[in-house]
Amino acid sequence: MQEQYRRPRGTQDVLPEASERLEALRRLTRGVTARYGYGEIQTPVFEQTAVFVDGVGEGTDIVQHERYTFTDAGGVSLTLRPEGTAAVARAYVEHNMATWPQPVRLYYWQPMFRRERPQAGRFRQHTQYGIELVGSEHFSADAEVIAVGVRILAEVGKAPQVLVNSMGDEVCRPRYREALVSYYTDHFEALCEDCQARLRINPLRLLDCKRDVGLKAGAPDIADYWCEACRAHFDGVTALLGAMDVRWTRDSGLVRGLDYYHRTVFEIQDPALGAQSTLIGGGRYDGLANRVGAAGRTPGVGFGAGAERLLLTLPPEYGQNRRPRVFVARVGDGQDAFLCAEQIRRAGLAADVDVMGRSLKAQMKDAARRAAWVVIAGGREWAEGRAPVRDLASGSTEEVALGDLVGYLAERVGADRP
Repeated sequence: MQEQYRRPRGTQDVLPEASERLEALRRLTRGVTARYGYGEIQTPVFEQTAVFVDGVGEGTDIVQHERYTFTDAGGVSLTLRPEGTAAVARAYVEHNMATWPQPVRLYYWQPMFRRERPQAGRFRQHTQYGIELVGSEHFSADAEVIAVGVRILAEVGKAPQVLVNSMGDEVCRPRYREALVSYYTDHFEALCEDCQARLRINPLRLLDCKRDVGLKAGAPDIADYWCEACRAHFDGVTALLGAMDVRWTRDSGLVRGLDYYHRTVFEIQDPALGAQSTLIGGGRYDGLANRVGAAGRTPGVGFGAGAERLLLTLPPEYGQNRRPRVFVARVGDGQDAFLCAEQIRRAGLAADVDVMGRSLKAQMKDAARRAAWVVIAGGREWAEGRAPVRDLASGSTEEVALGDLVGYLAERVGADRP
């Protein structure tokens, strides 16, 4: 295939088998979040660029290196959505959700776009699911959000563990920032090029570097700088996690990579996965809505997670439709088979029918690849009001009265409803 006709680097064609897996995960995440009272929100695929520059922060990798930004015919700068939280905050402000019963609980499942280096489970266009709880400053809101993430991973068979930290607030973070800058300034020559820039623009991101790990071990611990309110908030979150039997560990170097985080930050991991164990990440972002136009102080907390990343860690059979299907093989002109398959589908069962004009022998060979039961429509038995039904697993055939056919199949095959 000529290069100009291939899909863009870092994107994927989601073929039917992968699509079934994604849909199964979507149903699961949507079901879990609904149990906690979250309603689904869908924001536009692109936003005005200021939503992300002002909301996420100019010093972040997303804004500096990874965004897809373009100017439309009207001269407006637009950016393909690289993350979900800033867009939800904009929608919260625009639709005056502050007047709704508080807190507002929102869930999303949407494509995101980041021009980063593609790797396994990470694409430039990927699917992200996440939740946002907006309107509560209480530590129990943080614990609830973490609990939702833990429940999702538990229900796909994981044994999740939570890494948690606090980034402090506007009271205590400035003193910590000064200590961090002082420490890394003394080691400036040992820093990688990116971190030398971060020291000036966003010092807390120095703790997020995957290259300067040795320096990170000797950096000041933010817990030594927490104010009384931040310490009480952290203790409240972790006490609730413990009460729910959620395994948690404090990670002093956990900061997350976005400017809007405030106090609680967390990652939910599956330790069995080794180095690539983080499956969900999030935290508290009090004040983010104010960056995109809200009046007053608007607290919030949430998480985001990559659907493809999680699916990569699940067994290949996860989400695959293993329910038996019916294949209706035609004898004669095919009209009886076509109408029979349609009747079966209207009853809620999955059915295939030959639309290739193949011989009965070829149809049976095809059925063996995609179905568990075959109905032979047409011919003498059909004309006499009977339908031959073959169980492909046992090879046995039973003749069923046409009026009883759908009920007979429903008992043996089961409804194929969403």
